Amino acid sequence: MLKGKHIGFGLTGSHCTFDAVYPQIENLVELGAKVTPFLTYTVETTDTKFGDSGDWMKRLQTITSEPFVNSMVKAEPFGPKTPLDLMIIAPMTGNSISKFANAMTDSPVLMGAKATLRNGKPVLLGISTNDGLGLNGVNIMRLMATKNIYFIPYGQDDHVKKPNSLVAHMDQLIPAAEAAMHGNQLQPVLVQK
Repeated sequence: MLKGKHIGFGLTGSHCTFDAVYPQIENLVELGAKVTPFLTYTVETTDTKFGDSGDWMKRLQTITSEPFVNSMVKAEPFGPKTPLDLMIIAPMTGNSISKFANAMTDSPVLMGAKATLRNGKPVLLGISTNDGLGLNGVNIMRLMATKNIYFIPYGQDDHVKKPNSLVAHMDQLIPAAEAAMHGNQLQPVLVQK
């Protein structure tokens, strides 16, 4: 189902989730998809306790040879000129969730998602936010009710120390992508860890 498809893969700044996401990008490539990476500005420029951004970028380049979409100018053609079959954003931070739900397109990742929706194609979100059951909950629900937006199943990652935190089960990315390509939400969408 994903073989031969052009998939945009957006990465936002939840660096602690990259270890779970990168194997899924590898899986997409192994399945025969053309994967174009879209990056928010924080992904390329931030060094955190979860690793150096340069190392993450080198690793990503070994997975897919497609050039990075890391500016608004590079993201713009993915509307009618170079349409994507599917846009995946994983991890998707609370900040990006809030912006996307409120039509704020201020990064290459969100521009790619907007272009994909405009073309009537699916957008799959793998959320990773410390505020999913807080103020950002309304934004998640707005996106869940939006046509052509789908979610990788998600749940609380640490209900004791971070009771508002929600994280997608990235190991469900491939079946969620296949379901989204058929216009379906992989169920159950709310899962326990």
